[in-house]
Amino acid sequence: MTTPFPFSAVVGQDDLRLALLLNAVSPAVGGVLVRGEKGTAKSTAVRALSALLPEVAVVPGCRFSCDPASPDPACPDGPHEAGGGAERPARMVELPVGASEDRLVGALDIERALAEGVKAFEPGLLADAHRGILYVDEVNLLHDHLVDLLLDAAAMGASYVEREGVSVRHAARFLLVGTMNPEEGELRPQLLDRFGLTVEVAASREPEQRVEVVRRRLAYDDDPAAFAARWADEEAAVRQRIVAAREVLPQVRLGDGALRQIAATCAAFEVDGMRADIVMARTATALAAWAGRTDVLAEDVRQAALLALPHRRRRNPFDAPGLDEDKLDETLEQHSGDDGEGDDDPGPDGPGGGGQPAPDSGPQGDGGSAARPEAGEGGQPQASGAQEQAAARAAEPFRTKVLSVPGLGEGAAGRRSRARTEHGRTTGARRPRGTLTKLHLAATVQAAAPHQRARGRSGPGLVLRRDDLRQATREGREGNLVLFVVDASGSMAARQRMSAVKGAVLSLLLDAYQRRDKVGLVTFRGSAADVALPPTSSVDAAAARLESLPTGGRTPLAAGLLKAHEVLRVERLRDPARRALVVLVTDGRATGGPEPVALAGRAARLFAAEGVASVVVDCESGPVRLGLAGQLAGELGGTAVTLDELRADSIAGLVKGIQGRRAA
Repeated sequence: MTTPFPFSAVVGQDDLRLALLLNAVSPAVGGVLVRGEKGTAKSTAVRALSALLPEVAVVPGCRFSCDPASPDPACPDGPHEAGGGAERPARMVELPVGASEDRLVGALDIERALAEGVKAFEPGLLADAHRGILYVDEVNLLHDHLVDLLLDAAAMGASYVEREGVSVRHAARFLLVGTMNPEEGELRPQLLDRFGLTVEVAASREPEQRVEVVRRRLAYDDDPAAFAARWADEEAAVRQRIVAAREVLPQVRLGDGALRQIAATCAAFEVDGMRADIVMARTATALAAWAGRTDVLAEDVRQAALLALPHRRRRNPFDAPGLDEDKLDETLEQHSGDDGEGDDDPGPDGPGGGGQPAPDSGPQGDGGSAARPEAGEGGQPQASGAQEQAAARAAEPFRTKVLSVPGLGEGAAGRRSRARTEHGRTTGARRPRGTLTKLHLAATVQAAAPHQRARGRSGPGLVLRRDDLRQATREGREGNLVLFVVDASGSMAARQRMSAVKGAVLSLLLDAYQRRDKVGLVTFRGSAADVALPPTSSVDAAAARLESLPTGGRTPLAAGLLKAHEVLRVERLRDPARRALVVLVTDGRATGGPEPVALAGRAARLFAAEGVASVVVDCESGPVRLGLAGQLAGELGGTAVTLDELRADSIAGLVKGIQGRRAA
């Protein structure tokens, strides 16, 4: 067994270590989401935590880790009699990003069902994680169907399995810990809210601290056992402190003054729902217990807010998590001293006796930057090489109509286009090609049934041959590569038009975020096209590049299309199963060079020849329109929509209004 890196030997990362320890003291806090760049000891610290947790008492032989003092009456391995049990170390169960649904929640034991004719349930990872830690590395890349199952289990404290004639319910209460790199995409808001605390981690910029990180890591790699032995005393001290804090926790008093501060803070930062208030209360209580106190102080409330609120104050996926500490201090000051327990000047230190400094404020969500100057009036086309115009602000985003790739794909799970997937509704059965992954039980039995007498069946079991097995075919939704090709030339530079265009692209980016797509951004202006953002899962990065997009110069439409074609060619080599959707945002004009319109048409026909799905967002405005964007859509083999038609409510709202007037 591999010796884990000692928790006490992690250098720095005070916020991360404190958040994990608070959950060890009080699992009711609700878990931790660790956000940060790669190589910042996120996974190392999480894996080291399990060695510090006290052992748990379990019913011997129970696959669902029932507590012998109060066994679950509905346990599938029960009923159990209350009484003595056996102790074992707390488990840390890792959920792989690519795990199947059956692996997570469990499933019918197919081998026993077919061979013995009995229904037997094979537990999944949720059962293994009960009363322990469920760790998801790269949690932001977790497939939606697994996210839904996690949400259900976290909300109810139990896992329900209803499939293939099996109906099972078992307890599933676990400490949910996730790590993620924000550059690879954000979490769904529903799962984000399920994490009690969140911390932002980054590599230290202090040379001495970085030297110590390298020194300890090299020593651990050379001899893990010897390195762990050197830190055994520190590990034992932390483990003993966790036990002591758990004993103090029931005695901690959360006074009315602290509760008012918690409620006022959550109201001041406009967080949704009441979960934030509850998590802050539990965190402040755990902080007091960790410090060995039985009263919650204002400094505990402040620290709890810094850990529990940053990820809950995001108003949309493009808001960076963070908390305005000046506003926090002002709110706490206004509501301090109500019952004599609060500290009028909380200060920057962590919980008393905790030895943990308060976290830095982290990235602020309010932008904090002065307004950028708007593009000049008129926005007339400029000659190539003319001074570019300043970036215009995006208009307010809106809900867009669904753009999808026609046909049936086989790409990564998502929410945009129809696809054959491992998850979704069952549409039929077929002979397996290679390894059987999803058994179609009814089709398998149907294939084997006519041959039972010839095969000499005499017992209750079904006599099967490999040729009888049938793979279930399922249809769901896939995520696509949505490649935005945006005209940033002078003809698009009028202030109102470019603002509307950016608002439309931002709306489509929001839609891509919700549908779990990869996105890329190609822009063209002047005399060339640029890849502003290579294909990525980080929609936030695309929104940031869009925000700073300048305009001006001629319209090298052909160059933009050829650059997009090259991006798709490279991406097909990396991810051949993911289908692309090209969204060309332009007014259809092409200028610069010999025969720019004809050249653009030839470039467009490359996409049509390869069957690439495309949509042209027609940005032409004014009383006289040339219809060039529509012609370009025909060359691409795609469709054209205006900015107004892009809105999901543009037609639906009109129809509902007409129907309502007729009914009146």
